[in-house]
Amino acid sequence: MAPRHELEGRIIAAHGRHFTVELADGQLRKCFPRGKKAGAAVGDNVLIEAQGKDEGVITRQLERRNLLYRSDEMRTKLFAANVDLLLIVVAVEPAFSDELVGRALVAARHAGIEALILLNKADLLQGLPAARARMDYLSRLGLPIVELSALDAPSVNAVLQPWLHGRTSLLLGQSGMGKSTLLNALVPEARAATQAHSVALDAGKHTTTSTRLYHLPTIAGDLIDSPGFQNFGLGHLSPGDIERGFPEFADPAKTCRFYNCSHQHEPGCGVLNAVARGDIPRERHELYLKLLAENAAQGRY
Repeated sequence: MAPRHELEGRIIAAHGRHFTVELADGQLRKCFPRGKKAGAAVGDNVLIEAQGKDEGVITRQLERRNLLYRSDEMRTKLFAANVDLLLIVVAVEPAFSDELVGRALVAARHAGIEALILLNKADLLQGLPAARARMDYLSRLGLPIVELSALDAPSVNAVLQPWLHGRTSLLLGQSGMGKSTLLNALVPEARAATQAHSVALDAGKHTTTSTRLYHLPTIAGDLIDSPGFQNFGLGHLSPGDIERGFPEFADPAKTCRFYNCSHQHEPGCGVLNAVARGDIPRERHELYLKLLAENAAQGRY
C-alpha cells in the first residue's frame, strides 16, 4: 500500500525520460523519474508523487513480471513490461526479415512471453504462398500464425479479440509491415499515423516515435504499440539463454557426445547432425551462431 503522499499508477506512454502515468481513477499525469536513471517502461506499475495540476515524479518502480527489450553495444531499448502476448507483425510485402523475427522470438522466450505472428496483407494473393512458405517452419515448431489484412477492420477484430481479451499485448515489427494500420483497426481512436509503402525503396518509414499503451475499446485488454525497428540486438542474453531461444535444439541436444556441447563445431553434436539431415534449417542454426558471436565480440559472455 502506497503512503498517502504517493499514488500508484501505470505507465501508458514513454518518450525518452518523459512518461505518462495513468492513475486508478483514470487521471493522467506527465511524470519524470527521480534521479538520472530512467529504467521504467510502458506497462510498468509505479508510485509517483503528484506535482502541480497534472505532473509528477516517479519515486518507485514496482516489481514487474517481465521486460522485453533489445540491446547491442551502443544502446538498450526498452519495449514494454508486464506483457502477456507478443504480436510480431510481418507482411506479404514488403519483404520482411526472417532474422528479425527469429531474434524477437528468442527475446520473447527469454522473457517468458507468449508469441503470435500476424501475417499482414494476406489479401495480396500473388505473394501469399511465398510468405506462407517462409512461415512454415515456425508453424511446425508450434508457433501460432494468423493471416489477416489490416485494411479489413471488422475481420481483424473478429480474429484477434479472442487472443487479446484480458491480456496486455505488444505490437512489434520492423517498419513497413502495416503495424500502424493494424493498430487503427483495433483502436480506431488511436488515429495512428500511416504512410504508404514506397515500392521503389521496398521499405517503410518510421511512423511511431514513442511507445504507448491503448485500452481496447470493445474488450477487456490493452495493446501496446512500439516504434518500428530494423535491428534487434540481444547482447543481454547468455549463451544458455540463446540456446533456449531455439526450442528445436532441445531434443537433438540430448544426443550430443559432450554434456557442455555448444553446438558450434563439436564432434558428435546432435544439433549439428540435425542440421546436416535437414531437420533443423541451416538458417536457424546460422542465426544461433551469429547471436553467440555478437555477444562474444561485445565481451558480454
